[in-house]
Amino acid sequence: MENLGHLESFVRSAELGGFSAAARRLGLTPAAVSRNVAMLERSLGIRLFQRTTRKLALTEAGERFLAQVGGHVEALQVAIADASSGNSEPVGILKVSMSPHFGRDYILPLLPAFMEKYPRIRPEWTFENRQVDLVTEGYDAAIGGGLDLTPGLISRTLAPAHLVAVASPAYMRDRAMPVDPQGLSAFVGIQMRSSNTGRIRQWSMRNIAGEEMPAALTGTFIMNDPAAIASAASLGLGVALIATPDALIYFERRELIRLLPDWYADIGTISLYYANRTLLPAKTRVFIDFVTEYFRKEKLAERLAGSLGTSNLPRTT
Repeated sequence: MENLGHLESFVRSAELGGFSAAARRLGLTPAAVSRNVAMLERSLGIRLFQRTTRKLALTEAGERFLAQVGGHVEALQVAIADASSGNSEPVGILKVSMSPHFGRDYILPLLPAFMEKYPRIRPEWTFENRQVDLVTEGYDAAIGGGLDLTPGLISRTLAPAHLVAVASPAYMRDRAMPVDPQGLSAFVGIQMRSSNTGRIRQWSMRNIAGEEMPAALTGTFIMNDPAAIASAASLGLGVALIATPDALIYFERRELIRLLPDWYADIGTISLYYANRTLLPAKTRVFIDFVTEYFRKEKLAERLAGSLGTSNLPRTT
C-alpha cells in the first residue's frame, strides 16, 4: 500500500507538472508528495525528476517508467478498493476531531451502535475548539463549522449553523417579549469575545421573510466560550444568542426559551470534513456513511434549523 502511494505521487506529479498540483489532487501536502517521490527513487535506484526552483521535469528514466506504470495505477486502486470493501471488515484507528459540545451531545451517543457494527475500528476522538489540518495532523475526519475548504478537502453538510435568541423562563417572567432583534437592547446581554481576534462578536439576524437587522445585545456579561454563554443564560443572567444544537438541549429540559421565533443568525453549516483521497480508507468511509445516515434518519438538519421558526424550536407560551 505504501509503495502504491509512492507510485501515485509520482504519476500525478508527472501528469500535473509539479508536487503542489499533485498534492491538491491527492489531498496531501507538497512536502508529503515530494517525500513519496524521493522514497520511490531511492527504492528504484534511479532519478525520476530533474528538480529546479522553477520547474519539475521528467528524466529519460522517469519518462520510461511513467510509460510503463502510468496506466496501471488507477486499475490497482480500483482493485484494492473493491477488495477492501467486499472481503474485509473495516479496521484501524479512526482519528476524528470535533467541537466539544456538539461532539459530546450529537456524535458520541452514536458510538455504541457504531462499535457494535464495526468492532475492529478503534476510535481516537479529539474534542477541541480549533481549526485542524486533516492531512498534516493525520486526522481521518473532522466535524464542526468553519473549516477552510482547502484543495483536496471534501465537506458534507450535516446541519445548518444558526444562532437563536434565548433566555431562561425565570428571567423573562416579568418582562415583555421583544418583537425584533432591536428589542434585545432592553435586556441584560451575555456576549461572546472571540478567542481568535479578541473582539466582541456582533451578529446580524434575519427572519423568514428575508429581512435583516443587527442583534442589539448589550455587553453586560462577556465570555469566550459558547457553552458557558448558554449555561449563563440558563442561570437567569440575561439574554444570549446561542447555537441551535446547544439550544435544543436546554429547550428540552425547559431551562431556556426562544425569544424571537422568526429570527435567527446564519453562521454557516455544521459539516463533516475528510480528505479527498483516491482511496478512502474503509474505516473512514463507514464512519461518514454512519453519521450522515443518522442525521438523515433523525431529521436533525430540520430540527436544528433556526430558520424554521416555531415549527422546530420551542418558545415561551
